[in-house]
Amino acid sequence: MTEHFIFYLGLTLVIIIAIMLANKLKIAYPILLIIAGLAVSFIPGMPVIRIDPELIFIIFLPPLLYEAAFAVSWKEMWKLRRIITNFAFVVVFLTALSVAFIANSYIPGFSLALGFVLGGIVSPPDAVSAGAILKFVKTPKSLSTLLEGESLFNDASSLIIFRFAMVAVATGQFIWQDAALSFGWMVIGGVGIGVLLAYLFLKVQRIFPTDVNMDTILSMVAPYIMYIAAEEAHASGVLAVVSGGLFLSVRRHEFFRSSGSRLRGANVWESFTFLINGIVFLLIGLDLPEIMQGLQREGIGLSKAIGYGLLITAALIVVRFLAAFGALLATVIMRNFIRIAYPSPGMKAPLILGWTGMRGVVSLAAALSIPVQMDDGQPFPHRDLILFITFVVILVTLILQGLTLPALIRKLKFSGDSGSYLSEEEAETLLRKGMRRAAFSYLNENYKHKAAENEYFQRLMNRWEQEDKEDSVQKISDEAREIYFEA
Repeated sequence: MTEHFIFYLGLTLVIIIAIMLANKLKIAYPILLIIAGLAVSFIPGMPVIRIDPELIFIIFLPPLLYEAAFAVSWKEMWKLRRIITNFAFVVVFLTALSVAFIANSYIPGFSLALGFVLGGIVSPPDAVSAGAILKFVKTPKSLSTLLEGESLFNDASSLIIFRFAMVAVATGQFIWQDAALSFGWMVIGGVGIGVLLAYLFLKVQRIFPTDVNMDTILSMVAPYIMYIAAEEAHASGVLAVVSGGLFLSVRRHEFFRSSGSRLRGANVWESFTFLINGIVFLLIGLDLPEIMQGLQREGIGLSKAIGYGLLITAALIVVRFLAAFGALLATVIMRNFIRIAYPSPGMKAPLILGWTGMRGVVSLAAALSIPVQMDDGQPFPHRDLILFITFVVILVTLILQGLTLPALIRKLKFSGDSGSYLSEEEAETLLRKGMRRAAFSYLNENYKHKAAENEYFQRLMNRWEQEDKEDSVQKISDEAREIYFEA
């Protein structure tokens, strides 16, 4: 027991060191974590980590999805709702369909149902990987919002496909009518349960007195309860967590009623998700030796398995590029009939959007959740090959696309000033002007008589009035700010 504790403590240190090194080298930390996991897995005497497949989704997905839903801007996501919906549902289904037919055609022994299992696993891009990469380059906020919004809902759609495909593999049949009804309940029930439980959590916060610690603990418990409740009702736990998280995100000042709660909650969640993401990406590397042993049991050569993985990876990249340019074409056509929130982004945005298809946490969790045996006691067909292909997809997309995406953005000169957003400097200037005008109006309406009595108020109001006439903004420099704080 003590040895295992020391091992897990060591893995935590490996995560921290790898992320520190990634920040130093200015590359995405998921890449280094996978490499670190691979390195650790080949050290002689290292214990094999095995997690109950049924617990994979419960442990990792609820907090990661909830944190992402809580952080995303609902207002900006609503502006991009059409393209987010298309990429989160239509593109995911087309991707899974393409993977299913390719796997069925080129991988021996792969039925169409097994192909959909694989397609449901590898179809959703990972926003954690994209976000870790994009933080080193300047990109429009609309792109970040699009990737975050897509990741929230494509996880749900891909896992629904995965679930139906698993049923088809286990039973050997697929009834469209039952599937359609089940799909409808999973979506409607998942969203309804998530919003209902989020509302109940909000009511508890209003009725009963809570402190900073209680608020933080309730926020930690909420996603797990939403997920488990929806799954018990045979609805989508992912959609329950996402919808509940979005509901509370808009009402975060009611959920965290004090500034102390908001600050404590933000700090705890940042550390918690940091650790979970690190563990998951490290697990990807640590699992390779066991996956390799499974390939040997199936009698599949390593070179052949790598070839299958590269074939599926190529299909994913091609489908996403086609979807990105298809979305551009649809935007150009539909702006003649409906109001589009953003102007046509040109050719640069589809190129970058097509190259942001890195896979990660959700794909790994789905692959690991495949049971070793089916209900009838038979081994799940090609489980180890599916795991290996998923590993290849994650590794290749993270390394190939992850390392080259920043260079592509710089090469295309895709700056953060594109679209309808202001640059950061322009936005700060606009905010400062608005704040100054509001403060000046407030003082002038409520404390104008104080200006004659107090020299400080007089000088302050005169300066604001003069700056407003000149349409200028005076702000303290970084060096002056440091000196001021020292004084």
